[in-house]
Amino acid sequence: MKVRYSFPGLWGTKFLRSSGNRPKNPLQNICKTAESKPNLLEKASKTIQDIGSLRLQNQNLCHLKSELLMKLWYFGDVKRTEAERLLISNSGIEGSYLIRESESQTGSFSLSVCDGTVVKHYRIRRLDNGGFYISTKCSFPTLAELVQYYRKQANGLCCKLSEPCPKLEAPLPPDLCYQTADHWEIDRNSLKFLKKLGQGQFGEVWEGLWNNTISVAIKTLKTGSMDPADFLREAQIMKTLRHSKLIQLYAVCSLEEPVYIITELMRHGSLHLYLQNDNGATINVPQQVDIAAQVASGMTYLEMQNYIHRDLAARNVLVGENNVYKVADFGLARVFTDGDYQIKNDSKLPLKWTAPEAIRRNKFTVKSDVWSFGILLFEIVTYAKMPYPGLTGKQALEKLETGYRIPQPMNCPNDFYKIMLECWNAKPEERPTFETLQWRLEDYFEIESSSYMDSNSFLN
Repeated sequence: MKVRYSFPGLWGTKFLRSSGNRPKNPLQNICKTAESKPNLLEKASKTIQDIGSLRLQNQNLCHLKSELLMKLWYFGDVKRTEAERLLISNSGIEGSYLIRESESQTGSFSLSVCDGTVVKHYRIRRLDNGGFYISTKCSFPTLAELVQYYRKQANGLCCKLSEPCPKLEAPLPPDLCYQTADHWEIDRNSLKFLKKLGQGQFGEVWEGLWNNTISVAIKTLKTGSMDPADFLREAQIMKTLRHSKLIQLYAVCSLEEPVYIITELMRHGSLHLYLQNDNGATINVPQQVDIAAQVASGMTYLEMQNYIHRDLAARNVLVGENNVYKVADFGLARVFTDGDYQIKNDSKLPLKWTAPEAIRRNKFTVKSDVWSFGILLFEIVTYAKMPYPGLTGKQALEKLETGYRIPQPMNCPNDFYKIMLECWNAKPEERPTFETLQWRLEDYFEIESSSYMDSNSFLN
């Protein structure tokens, strides 16, 4: 049997492989092709050289990043908006700084500097010989030397560099010290209860210690108040989720009652109480937008993972050190495969936070979470006031179905209220995605919101 092989380009000749007509020396064909098509040979040679050069550049970049991880001022792939938040919230000191990877140019870096009020960003460019510069007048063999130079003089920067931005405390191991991700049951005697942080429908939340060393939050289930299997479903869901704006599950104690879920500790408790206690003392519009953007980031991840929260509200967002906000309480969340899920008849709905179609049809989608996010924005801008004051949940629902929406709160910026109204669109499919909400909130002070398109518009 004859098999046809085609060798395009450099090889140029089609061979029929058989015992009778196999070429004696294929290299002769290469030589003939090189003579007849010298340009093709040059192109092939250049391509090989370019590939080798690119591979070497990538190796050098990986080596450089490994070295930079040891520097206090290097923050890796932190985004511009996150760099601004860290510099303002962690220090706010004139000259505090960090270096991060450029978002727009792979292999480049950016210097972010706080001038005491705002954060300025400077692109660090690369020289062909491997050096670095911000201004062409001053170049440096290494980033460390660049930093040292600008610590002595501003020379074009908004101010001299002072101290690196403090790095957040290193995260705990995802599952404490257990051998594999599947072995997450721990001995309840290894836990020490320190202080009660709050109480919910199904149990209590405590600050505690694991093995007298690691600070954790311990969530308990009231004996007999709920099927332990339902409570453990929360743990099963949280176990699969890994995102910087979602509460991280560490372990469980489920072999006997009361059942415990052990998570990372957020020392400032719920956003609801945090907002009420502040009441405008330190939290103003920039901080409110930052809170909303962080929550939207966590919800974008859930959206991408095909999870719905179903109870998104300020009471289920927790506040940690350094103005970090994370989405919590997945006890009522369900993974969906057909776009929505049927809720249980005995479930209690938070009516004032729930989308009308979810209440009427007993089904939830990501778009009903978006509606709840709009109510959360109302809570943020009003320092946790109750939505629809003076109305019961049922009365609020009846008014919503006639086209009523919460009026613009006092001191609420127009653009912020516009986002809220978009979340409350009567047609779920016309509400924005969480990805779009994240974009708009992260760049809230940079670009007019009208210039954005919903991420669905980019799908084929």
